[in-house]
Amino acid sequence: MAQDAPEEIGRTIETLYRSESGRILATLTRLLGDLDIAEEAMHEAFAAALSTWPQTGIPQSPRPWLISTARFKAIDGIRRRARFDDTQKDLELYPDARINETSYDDDEIEDDRLRLIFTCCHPSLPPEARVALTLREVCGLATEERAKAKIRDAQIPYQVPSPQELPERLDAVLQVIYLVFNEGYSAAAGAEVTRAELTAEAIRLGRLLAELQPDPEVLGLLSLMLLQESRRAARTSPTGDLILLENQDRSLWNRNQIAEGLALLQKSLSTHRFGSYTLQAAIAAVHAQAESVAATNWHQIVTLYDRLLQIQPSPVIRLNRAVAIAMCDGPAAGLTHIDALLEHGELANYYLAHSVRADMYRRLGRTSEARASYEKALALTQQEPERQFLQERIRQLK
Repeated sequence: MAQDAPEEIGRTIETLYRSESGRILATLTRLLGDLDIAEEAMHEAFAAALSTWPQTGIPQSPRPWLISTARFKAIDGIRRRARFDDTQKDLELYPDARINETSYDDDEIEDDRLRLIFTCCHPSLPPEARVALTLREVCGLATEERAKAKIRDAQIPYQVPSPQELPERLDAVLQVIYLVFNEGYSAAAGAEVTRAELTAEAIRLGRLLAELQPDPEVLGLLSLMLLQESRRAARTSPTGDLILLENQDRSLWNRNQIAEGLALLQKSLSTHRFGSYTLQAAIAAVHAQAESVAATNWHQIVTLYDRLLQIQPSPVIRLNRAVAIAMCDGPAAGLTHIDALLEHGELANYYLAHSVRADMYRRLGRTSEARASYEKALALTQQEPERQFLQERIRQLK
């Protein structure tokens, strides 16, 4: 092997962890029946890969290797505990762990992720715990240990619920999938604007959910994610710099995703039983079908935001509506709405609110106020491309 092979293998394992750990954990949870044991075993498997693969090479199918390794490490741990207790009681709790299964069907692995989300969104868990736990297991955000204990102690089944049980969990599942998508579409922190593995995973889960339950809002969410994701290639420069909507090369937008998103949107709208995700998809569709920012039907967007606010009153939606008003009636009109929002206090620590306010001041020629708002936004964001964009705007004002 080349001298730098171990470093290259290390980077490969890191990439695999980012892209595959959620699916691996979901499958291990099904096989072992316990989130804590599955999580510990998965980390042991990745540690084994770091020590083994530099000598043996990367397996042709890394994910099954990691699943098998984690599974057998978990079995070994269960057996050690059983011997220590002089009983096989622990092993009997995990009958699947005794199956000599060495291969794993890809379709089964894909379904595991959706099963895990439904498990984490069980109605017996508090709403905030459902979201916290699912985000942790899907994309590595903060863990909610109490929710994991509740799943274990209440013996919540690891399965997709029956048709009769689906409605009470569907809203939470949709919320979590969209939160995963948003973290991938606009990462909260780090060196990149987007995390493609998360947006792709959210869309994949949305497709699985649409097959399981073609509810209007499921179709609306999938449409929304596809329409937003269609712009990804145009949102950053080759060097990773942020490109605003008004400056994007629309020839880079993914027309296949737009066509699929529009078709799903039409299906949802035709039911007349749609909600907030479908309305957000309708707004995204207006952008997707416009040839330029100037050619966008901003009045239609304001109308859609008005309707959206009726069913989902949110300061962020009001902020987006203010931007649309500025495009219709000028920056002074938009600034009036933004000032009112910021005075209310709900968006005081939301960097985009200050960035948008700064842009209104800039367009009005109010340079000192624009600079102050850009500096406030800069202090609040942790995403490096956003920081570079804001710093450049401040330099331009000087």
